[in-house]
Amino acid sequence: MLKRAVILAAILAVLGLSAANTRTEAQSVVEIDFYYPTAVGGPITQILDEYAAQFNAANPDIKVNAIYAGGYDEIYKAVQTQISGGGTGPDVAIFLAVDLFSLIENDFIVPLTDFIEKTEGAKEALADFFPAFMLNTLDENGVVWGIPFQRSTPVMYYNKDLFREVGLDPEVAPKTWQDMLEAAKKLTKPDGSRWGLMIPSDGFPYWLFQGFAISNGKNLVEESPTEVYFNTPSTVEALEFFAALSRVHKVMPEGIIKWGDTPTAFTSGQAAIIYHTTGSLTNILRNANFEVGVGFLPQGKAGYGAPTGGGNLHILKTSSPAEQAAAWRWIQFLSSPEIQADWGVKTGYVAARQSAWELEPLKSLVREKPQYAVARDQLPFAQKELSTYRGLDVRQIFGKAVQAVITGEKDAKTALDEAQAAADQLLAPYRQ
Repeated sequence: MLKRAVILAAILAVLGLSAANTRTEAQSVVEIDFYYPTAVGGPITQILDEYAAQFNAANPDIKVNAIYAGGYDEIYKAVQTQISGGGTGPDVAIFLAVDLFSLIENDFIVPLTDFIEKTEGAKEALADFFPAFMLNTLDENGVVWGIPFQRSTPVMYYNKDLFREVGLDPEVAPKTWQDMLEAAKKLTKPDGSRWGLMIPSDGFPYWLFQGFAISNGKNLVEESPTEVYFNTPSTVEALEFFAALSRVHKVMPEGIIKWGDTPTAFTSGQAAIIYHTTGSLTNILRNANFEVGVGFLPQGKAGYGAPTGGGNLHILKTSSPAEQAAAWRWIQFLSSPEIQADWGVKTGYVAARQSAWELEPLKSLVREKPQYAVARDQLPFAQKELSTYRGLDVRQIFGKAVQAVITGEKDAKTALDEAQAAADQLLAPYRQ
């Protein structure tokens, strides 16, 4: 950002232009870089470029450069490399909500307390966000570090046409694990040409499984970022059920199911029911040549349950006060009800502000395509996504345990006992 100012001054000198004629205009514009990822299908780059253009036109004292920087992991690594190398990184970025404590520990981001306190209406705006989406923006002391933006939950997608074909009611999504299993048995073809069910187990294996854990009675994490609950009896039972879907009941392919392949398997008719992010909804509806049903993740013995997911907006600590102030205004714009309503329509992400659902075009879309309301309606049953200190390592430990059980390398209790011990060892220093 400083480099751009130096380059501009050099160009002006070469051109022989008077600095006095340009200084006021140059100094009045704060330029900020915004890094964003994409984890779902759709024209995300085009949408965010349009938002930046709208914001820049309405705020001539700020110029936002919207930069696609890869997936969530790539953005984190890019920022880490830039800052550790003595650079500044972007001014504002979307990071995975679960990366909060790693961002805090590495001193990459700033708390938003001062911005909230000094901005009229900011506290009321925070109260308008769905409470479930705020859970992964707070530290253990209740300090807000991020603002929800592209947020999601996993939902169950099902092929209504295939439900009709096998005699199932297409207007009633499976409500319980047993309902889902019985439906999947009817929908599976013995020759392997169609599976009744596909639940991805690579990429984010902890995330989709977290729905099983919550609905069976115990989330993998609670308020403290230094404690996890991997090997509770209810979670062991949930993992045994998950693995049995493929290994015992044969309604799902054995082995690891790829995250990116699952929506295509669904829209091509190779899978009748899938779990996936609501962020894939728009793309699935666009590509399916059949009637798509969307339902809550089915109930375990404790009721409905799902994790939240997606990314939050954060301000980087290496930015100047002027750049941070500009970044806050950009965050306010992106998280406004109007933009959230538009974003939800165009991407399938859940509009994070409750008031956004009363605005067009989202209000009409839900009326025409009620599938878009399912993830919103599931939010009262949603809980915090797995986020801790040493978060990536902890999630990898748990993900490997899930995969070991799915592939038959270990039984659920052994795998989860080992995962609990390994996570406890990593987190022990943070409990002191």
